[in-house]
Amino acid sequence: MAHIEFLDETMRDGQQSLWGLRMQAGMALPVSPLIDRTGFKIIDLTGGGMMDVLIRYCQEDYWSGLDLLVASMPNTPVRAGLRANANVTFGITPPALMDLWVRRLCAHGVRSFWLYDVLLGTDNMRRLAKEAKAANGAQVAGAIMFALSPVHTDEYFIEKAGILASDPNIDSILLYDTAGVLERERLSTLVPALVKVANGKPIEMHSNNLLGMSAKAYLDAIDFGVSVIHTASRPMANGPSVPSTEIMAKNVQLKGHTHNLDESLFKPVADHFEAVGKAAGFLVNQYAEYDVFSIEHQIPGGMMGTFKAQLANHNMMDKLDEVLDEVAAVRRDLGYPGMATPFSQLVGIQAVLNVVTGKRYGTVPDEVIQYAAEYYGKPVAPVDPEVMDKIMSSSRAKDVLANPPEEPTLEELKKRYGTEDEDELIYRAFLPDADVAKMRAAGPIKTTYPLLSTPELEQARKLMKIANMPVIEVKSSTLNMTLRKYG
Repeated sequence: MAHIEFLDETMRDGQQSLWGLRMQAGMALPVSPLIDRTGFKIIDLTGGGMMDVLIRYCQEDYWSGLDLLVASMPNTPVRAGLRANANVTFGITPPALMDLWVRRLCAHGVRSFWLYDVLLGTDNMRRLAKEAKAANGAQVAGAIMFALSPVHTDEYFIEKAGILASDPNIDSILLYDTAGVLERERLSTLVPALVKVANGKPIEMHSNNLLGMSAKAYLDAIDFGVSVIHTASRPMANGPSVPSTEIMAKNVQLKGHTHNLDESLFKPVADHFEAVGKAAGFLVNQYAEYDVFSIEHQIPGGMMGTFKAQLANHNMMDKLDEVLDEVAAVRRDLGYPGMATPFSQLVGIQAVLNVVTGKRYGTVPDEVIQYAAEYYGKPVAPVDPEVMDKIMSSSRAKDVLANPPEEPTLEELKKRYGTEDEDELIYRAFLPDADVAKMRAAGPIKTTYPLLSTPELEQARKLMKIANMPVIEVKSSTLNMTLRKYG
């Protein structure tokens, strides 16, 4: 039997998968001290996409909110996730800016990182791990982004894991299954090999529960040597998120394993996030059914809503199944990139364009051209030659190839953006000035979120979801509301 450690994903992957990264600091601060006392090994809290969304759409100062949350959880290391060659953008970020991003996160109290590259280019991951160690001795997990394809073999993953595990700045290996497709048969060969090549460094596992199999996969992975599992408070778990802490704490004990979690704190945390999610109109308490086709396209859960919105804009919702088929085809064409950011988006957008325009690769986004040109790194398998010809003969290819990713120094970046303040430099480099100004005009961070509701407001929320009429009026002794549908 084994002692299993838990990493909390409630405030990072949970809210990323279910709330679209819109968790403001005040939504979590009332219970973040409870999460801190629960006994998690690490609390995953943030990433570059969160900064973008909080400032652009919530008008919340990212650095101030991060400081408040970190201060509220002094007993548990807080983790940040980074794509090793880019932050915020689906494109490429200059290495000097990525290095600065790591150092500023460390300065704001982040003590753990998980670093990933979907193409498993280890050089950038190792460079950032070195930056994190030098800044504040942060613990670093090197991620092996799992994908199913003819070229994603155990041997391929083990070779990459060996490179990461041999680096003294990387402390654990993270098996990351974004599509939730790992089953016992594959785990039985992959995990023991990872344990062997890790040479004593812990193996973590993260599995998004899109197929409803991830809780079982965790138990199987524990049998083969995984010692750290990623979970979230039940309202923020399951579906496109990870399994719940509640069920996994129960499951590991039923299997005879031990853990350090204080289960008495589960309910108040869950009650709070359920109330906040419902008050804000976000998803909570999700579940998923097993869908074999999901194994073919391996689309992350959050992207399905994007597909539907794009097709609705073109009055082509009847084409959804065709788009999903095309996703699987584009992924084959491009050499089976793993379906995680940015390649899930690149593959998905190209598939939508192919279906909407009726001409495969008639329109090619700049990022797909950059991928084919190996700006992101070497693809796992070669791009189909005929598809490569179409990509490189597209209207934008000449301009994209003439402007490869730049590599300015930090001093050049400070001069370009007109500031010596490194937190400010991060904002100016990644976000439009107008969005930053609007965020600052919104005032200081709110440390709570209003949960007050009335029967009238609940009825209004339901009407907003189901009504087809262009105008709805709700009147009572305490409420007079008009709902008007646009578009």
